[in-house]
Amino acid sequence: MRAFDPEVVDAVWSAIEPLIPVRVDDHPKGGHRPRISDRVCFRGILIRLVTGCSWVDAEALLERTVSDTTLRNRRDEWITAGVFDSLASEAIAAYDRIISLDLSEVALDGSQHKAPCGGAGTGPNHTDRGKQGWKLSIITEHNGIPIGWAAAGANRHDIALVEPTLESAACLGLLDEVETLHLDRGYDAAWVRDLVADYGIGDLVADRKRPRRAGIKGRVKPKKVSLGQRWPVERTNSWLTNYGQLRRNTDRHISHRLAQIALAVTLLITAKLIDWRNRWSPNQPINPR
Repeated sequence: MRAFDPEVVDAVWSAIEPLIPVRVDDHPKGGHRPRISDRVCFRGILIRLVTGCSWVDAEALLERTVSDTTLRNRRDEWITAGVFDSLASEAIAAYDRIISLDLSEVALDGSQHKAPCGGAGTGPNHTDRGKQGWKLSIITEHNGIPIGWAAAGANRHDIALVEPTLESAACLGLLDEVETLHLDRGYDAAWVRDLVADYGIGDLVADRKRPRRAGIKGRVKPKKVSLGQRWPVERTNSWLTNYGQLRRNTDRHISHRLAQIALAVTLLITAKLIDWRNRWSPNQPINPR
């Protein structure tokens, strides 16, 4: 998986390191054990996100160099300091500066995921026999780069996450240039159209009715509707599902899930920036063929 590519890991770590607050050692005698390296803890957080393993297993994969308790505590410290949110914002800004976000047409959609341990922000998933789950709502630009997201319980309707998802993108100043927003038919409601207009988006595509066509022996059959411009967000949801801890989340707090989404988005964008550099850099060796 690209998230374990050393070049991707090094690039993401170089962005995280300056965001981590400097810890002040206020022990009167300095007699405590040495603090575990932030780089080691980042590696453990990354392993858990990608594989979906437990903290204990992440500790084992790191050859017991750090305890599972330290990994959890370090993650919470970084969440409190806003490290993951700042990291994702920096990654999106970097993509916009280097490649440029195509905000002419954006798409928004939700996806269901498992949450066997329950906790805040989870609920019974009607598509999974009522088991506990959570829902991710994401908005992407024309090429599928995430520009905003929100999370809630699996029992929440997708339409309830439209406003927080749009607000997360608006906080980054990314809705001003949006011309068209694509939604599926389940989002077609008058108040959604009013909400989208309040955010300055003039065109909303969310048709509820399907045109009909004549079938065999005069029976009327619904006409198939193409995915249209919603396929980029569907593809992005597929990308994020590759991360084990998003696909089957065992955290019990919404802030933990949002931090994982932010890190996953950063990894995706970083891999794409590296691919872009490798493709267009004039310093790359020329193929002799």
